[in-house]
Amino acid sequence: MAITGAPELLIVMGASATQDQVDEVVARLDEAGCSALVTPGREATVIGAIGERELLATLPLEGFAGVEQVLPILKPYKLVSRELSPDPTVIEVRGRRIGDGYFGFIAGPCTVETREQTLETARAVAAEGVTMLRGGAFKPRTSPYAFQGLGDEALEILKEAREETGLPLVTELMDPRHVEPVVEAADVIQIGARNMSNFSLLSEVGRAPKPVLLKRGLSSTVEDLLMAAEYIVKEGNSEVILCERGIKTFETATRFTLDIGAIPVLKQETHLPVIVDPSHPAGRRDLVLPLARAAVAAGADGIIVEVHPRPEEALCDAAQQIPTSEFGDFADEIRALASLMGRTIG
Repeated sequence: MAITGAPELLIVMGASATQDQVDEVVARLDEAGCSALVTPGREATVIGAIGERELLATLPLEGFAGVEQVLPILKPYKLVSRELSPDPTVIEVRGRRIGDGYFGFIAGPCTVETREQTLETARAVAAEGVTMLRGGAFKPRTSPYAFQGLGDEALEILKEAREETGLPLVTELMDPRHVEPVVEAADVIQIGARNMSNFSLLSEVGRAPKPVLLKRGLSSTVEDLLMAAEYIVKEGNSEVILCERGIKTFETATRFTLDIGAIPVLKQETHLPVIVDPSHPAGRRDLVLPLARAAVAAGADGIIVEVHPRPEEALCDAAQQIPTSEFGDFADEIRALASLMGRTIG
């Protein structure tokens, strides 16, 4: 259900507060013409009070039974902030989990080129125990003459790969006209970097009944990314995975600059899971593993990498895709480092 306004105040209930006391606070807010967003937590329940700040200020909220503290929400991104939800969110897809100690390991081809190429890749990554299968059906390309993906045909191939391997599917949605077929096929809807600020598209996936993997824009700040996530959550879809995938800087040694510092910053600012795409900032396969290691060490909740049986034949991002023949060694390193960081492959 869409949220009609942003929470302005946090009402923190005491650790011993009862459900009746929580219900009483919500009822009093309703009587005053306000509304409430209740977030149960490990330590305490937090109520986000939605309404005019001036009206909320007149209510004796701190005097209600069970209330421990009342605080203003200062961040512009209200719903995705840790202020509203101190406990980390865990996204579960077909029994696979990402967030709060569960490490999401997503792998697959940049784009679906053929049935054989996709199934071969799916089998290879499934054999290494990844969490989900990625694969592009619709591809945003800088050149209008480059391969744009197989579209609906690719979605059918991806569904066959899921049926054979059991891996949940992650695929990109680019156009509101494709919402229905992508939502029907995908288990996680990806919004790519070029569409991070496509607010009408964000609102569409906010109304979709599937988790969303939201990639940071090429020239977007951390706050821009969080505000984009707010568009999705405001429409009622709270299952959002944030993805740092490199930003444009003056540096040309790599395709993009992976902002490692964004990972701990995001983990402090939001309760949403934060994963990293090391393939796109690397731009070449020999750098993907070092960047992936850095992401895991910095506290990322997962990675999403590109894998192909024969990268030299790939129609998209050939230089950065990991050959299936080398993926086993790559996966071993990631599993070992994730374990060292106290993470469980989800």
